[in-house]
Amino acid sequence: MQSDRLLYVMDPMCSWCWGFAPVVRALAQQAAAEGVPLQLRLGGLRRERMPLDPQARGRILAHWQAVQASTGQPFGFAAALPQGFIYDTEPACRALVIAQSLDQTRVWPLLELIQQAFYADGCDVTRAALLVELAGQAGFARGEFAAAFDGAEAIAATAADFTWVEHLGIAGFPTLLAERGGRLALLTNGYQPLEALAPLLGRWLEQRAHA
Repeated sequence: MQSDRLLYVMDPMCSWCWGFAPVVRALAQQAAAEGVPLQLRLGGLRRERMPLDPQARGRILAHWQAVQASTGQPFGFAAALPQGFIYDTEPACRALVIAQSLDQTRVWPLLELIQQAFYADGCDVTRAALLVELAGQAGFARGEFAAAFDGAEAIAATAADFTWVEHLGIAGFPTLLAERGGRLALLTNGYQPLEALAPLLGRWLEQRAHA
């Protein structure tokens, strides 16, 4: 069915989404084997305008340690969230919105590069210059990507994604939805391991085969 797809509602600067990365990668492969694509919708986890204070930084890093313990994903704590860091996830979300408009095949490589840079390498992925550099590493033309990043169209499209997620009532990430004929089914709201989700997805795909 042409209308069948999975929707991954997430934010590239959400730590549980980083923890979920290997799981969603495997689920995407499972769905693709049945001809079902997986598409991103960006949630806008944080839109801060002030630098983190030491207390907030400590709370976030403690949360990251819990994610690492639960998922095994690597975190580089030493360089994370330096003094003066403003935790605004809109630029990284915008980069992925642009990627989807330019080349769907390079969206997932760019997502992985952004997450790796932020969580494992301690880089500031709120900076446009770094996001353009990562886009180049993912295979996008840097000039084209940079021009799109600063454009009103990309800013509006990113805001539209945030609004869609808010109107759907999704308050936590990662969230994975299965869409069939315009109707959405919830596979998970929050992190779950692959062994819990692969059978759920398998049953949904099997129903598709008999629809």
